[in-house]
Amino acid sequence: MGSGVIVDPSGIILTNNHVVKDADILKIKLHDGRQFEATEWKTDPKTDIAVVKIPTTTDLPVANIGNSDQLDVGDWVIAVGTPFGLDETVTAGIISAKSRGLGIADREEFLQTDAAINPGNSGGPLVNLDGEVVGIDTAISSTSGGYQGIGFAVPVNLARWVGDELMKNGMVQRAFLGVGIQSIDSALSNQLGLDTVKGALVTDVRPGTPAAKSGLQSGDVILEFDGIPISKPGDLQGRVERASLVDSHKLVVVRDGKQLTFDVRVEAMPVSLTVPEPQTVDEPAKSGYDGLGLQLSELNPDVAAQLGIEKTAGLVIAGVKPGSPASNAGLEEGMVILKVGIRSVKSLDDFTAAIKEVNPEDGILLLVQAGQASQFVVVKG
Repeated sequence: MGSGVIVDPSGIILTNNHVVKDADILKIKLHDGRQFEATEWKTDPKTDIAVVKIPTTTDLPVANIGNSDQLDVGDWVIAVGTPFGLDETVTAGIISAKSRGLGIADREEFLQTDAAINPGNSGGPLVNLDGEVVGIDTAISSTSGGYQGIGFAVPVNLARWVGDELMKNGMVQRAFLGVGIQSIDSALSNQLGLDTVKGALVTDVRPGTPAAKSGLQSGDVILEFDGIPISKPGDLQGRVERASLVDSHKLVVVRDGKQLTFDVRVEAMPVSLTVPEPQTVDEPAKSGYDGLGLQLSELNPDVAAQLGIEKTAGLVIAGVKPGSPASNAGLEEGMVILKVGIRSVKSLDDFTAAIKEVNPEDGILLLVQAGQASQFVVVKG
């Protein structure tokens, strides 16, 4: 049993994917006692959102839809649903946090609330004090299986967009830029000369993608997308995936300490964007760097094919000394070092020269690749 909310008078209901995903038959009971059997339902596991269609010959009453982007932490909200089978239950609380990630879905921008949410509330509306739906109740954090003061809802702006895509296309058509991105911590911020830890750091620009065509580069820090501030990678991913495929979009980035603006036209995301896992390397190391705890060898086409990467220039990590600065930074055998700071390294001589230009005690910024995924790390000697 779960909950839902009518968003279209023709009988379209928003709910959660996990409420309907294993169903053979869906029965829906309305607030006025009428009962229906769903004629179809479509789901998006990536956001845990589903739409359900019920047959009706008359227009049904619909909920007023609010704007979840305008919510602030501390705003009062009401959760409506059927916890433990108790129909038409209402609980109240506040918005405790925004843009939470729990690791239960691929696309997470959860609103956190202390309004009581329990099993059976899933799919029900989270409503503001103006009577507008601002979220779809989805999950709880609990050691007991019941309410312990922390519940989560999918923001209604995301849920409604997913629902519209499902009803129009039968699937969710997302857009993409074609970049690898990571969050920025204090160590990376210092290395990049930033005065903030906000933004999405570009680790890789894939050839032929919208990002490559617009001129983005590895090491760029994306601060805004269409005028909306980007605090972390998830913000950028969410904005880009819902962006129009027709219009041009503005990106504000910081590159080498300078703020730049780019125009980009996003494209439809391919069906599969897989990231192979890093593999071990059979080739022996050609040089060791005892201070960092690394053993390195030069990348060649055969080793690149073995590692499942497209690049053929860089340095393969063939060994990492346990407890060393490299190990503490998360470097592993099979990763490929592409840059030291902003300097590309294609040989052991390049690496040696680049290391001489930095102070290990201040940290060494490395761009490393594992499979098709890249990330910046800071190694402190």
